[in-house]
Amino acid sequence: MTATAARPQAARKTPNVVDMSWDPITRIIGNLGIYTKIDFANREVTECRSTSSLFRGYSVFMKGKDPRDAGFITSRICGICGDNHTTCSNYAQQMAYGVKPPPLAEHITNLGEAAEYMFDHTIFQDNMVFVDFCEAMVKLTNPGVLAKAEQTASPRGHIHGYRTIADIMRAFNPFEGAVYKEALHVSRVTREMFCKMEGRHVHPSTLYPGGVGTMPEPTTFTDYLTRLMKILDFVKKSVAMNDDVFDFFYEALPGYEEVGRRRTMLGCWGAWQHYETCDYRYENMNTWGKAMYVTPGIIVDGELVTNNLVDINLGMRILLGSSYYEDWVNEEPFVTHDPLGNPVDMRHPWNQTTVPAPQKRDFDDKYSWVMSPRWFDKKSGEHLALDTGGGPLARLWSTALNGLVDTTYVKATGHSVKITLPKSSQLPEMTLEWKIPKWSNTIERDRARPYFVAYSAAMAFEFLDRAMELVRAGDTKIFNDFELPEEGIGCGFHEAVRGVLSHHLVIKDKKIANYHPYPPTPWNASPQDHYGTPGPYEDAVTGQPIFEENGQDDFKGIDIMRTVRSFDPCLPCGVHMYLGRGKELRQIHSPTFGAAATGAGHG
Repeated sequence: MTATAARPQAARKTPNVVDMSWDPITRIIGNLGIYTKIDFANREVTECRSTSSLFRGYSVFMKGKDPRDAGFITSRICGICGDNHTTCSNYAQQMAYGVKPPPLAEHITNLGEAAEYMFDHTIFQDNMVFVDFCEAMVKLTNPGVLAKAEQTASPRGHIHGYRTIADIMRAFNPFEGAVYKEALHVSRVTREMFCKMEGRHVHPSTLYPGGVGTMPEPTTFTDYLTRLMKILDFVKKSVAMNDDVFDFFYEALPGYEEVGRRRTMLGCWGAWQHYETCDYRYENMNTWGKAMYVTPGIIVDGELVTNNLVDINLGMRILLGSSYYEDWVNEEPFVTHDPLGNPVDMRHPWNQTTVPAPQKRDFDDKYSWVMSPRWFDKKSGEHLALDTGGGPLARLWSTALNGLVDTTYVKATGHSVKITLPKSSQLPEMTLEWKIPKWSNTIERDRARPYFVAYSAAMAFEFLDRAMELVRAGDTKIFNDFELPEEGIGCGFHEAVRGVLSHHLVIKDKKIANYHPYPPTPWNASPQDHYGTPGPYEDAVTGQPIFEENGQDDFKGIDIMRTVRSFDPCLPCGVHMYLGRGKELRQIHSPTFGAAATGAGHG
């Protein structure tokens, strides 16, 4: 069964297929390349391959290290969301050590992670993604759409203050647009909020297994709150502006819902532990997983398959196929059964052995350093190429369907998530509602992002309320001691900014015997596995229509770039485009419109 969603077919013309490639699109796990075949006669992408040309090998050099160093080492996996790795590593270690942090330490960690979501999603959405929807870019690729935008009033202008859709687009022009510049300021403020809780961005200095090193003074939390209130108007306006622009694109370009659309197969591992319920014991993981403030879940074709973290863990499979590695299935397993007695598959991360096998790229065989994480659905027998929806889409979809989150500021209804933000400087109290969309596509991945910024801001108020209650009551304990075991296993489940993040740890003789972190990019950027199933980038781009008005000689590939970026693959810098006739065009797909920027990577 193909993962690609069924798409309507119009009358076919004689194909005119051209090879076009974007390589590199840089990120932390390696250099991402997108290789496509485009049929210009029928205006669609007929084939896509996602490649990574760099091997890093964290799972190799983690072996033999002191487990207590894992959080500090793995934070260096990523130059943007390193704190997500530290947090997730600490979760895995706490399971292996049998230690639970004090409640205040959990609130501090949650506040830091909330600030990280607000920071990263804002700078990516407003300074990276929206460049592809700004006036300057739309003028280059779809001048007809821009002309219509000039004449289209903004339905939510009373919130954000822009009269037309084109006015919003101008506000996102790089370096000149008002929103573009304000987003940079907001990203600074949210990083300051982060540092109040985790010490240093992006490699935390105050997060440890067993607790935190942050001094819980009242001013620690009031300084955070003051900054949160400063950005609240921006958060409210961002949701309104994004809704206006994305609704307009559906209207202006009928059929645009097919861009980046794939079968709905979303994975969310949950975020923000509940301070009372979570004890980090594997035996209780199903219970405390459901108590997370973002609910874990696997959604297939709109249905919730499971929200049980034990099932999610056991279903993980690391497949090869098109990856540059030797197989390990004939070796001795590190873990045969989980703490509940369930058998653990040889392709589970606990049992994975990384054996690199460098070779020439061959799109009919091996072509990427990324492995192919899949989730095995016992009911269907499928190895599902789950995607993260760029992070927010899966998080909101899973939380909405589960209907378990019920706090003062955020409530899941079963079909939506309601987010209440208090009165701010310019705007009154507002309740925003993200509703489960019809499609898992480019626009809905992007639309979810500002909603999750609002979600994070709302939950930050929740965590602040609880933290301040403890401090006022004199409960300022932030660390619980532990003993390093001779042997142990642990798994941490968290959400990196752009999606699912898990760390899998095996300890023997008080040293790391095996360690595998699985961030969202391997899930999204994975190549075809040995069953022939494409990874999510490949699947979403293959078959998508082309709406760009340019012909093949001056083709910018904007629809393809929007799709790839909707998964939040980080900072695309200088991008080379190669045409099938051997002609090379140098295009810079970055917010600088011409100055090649150096991008820090996303995990």
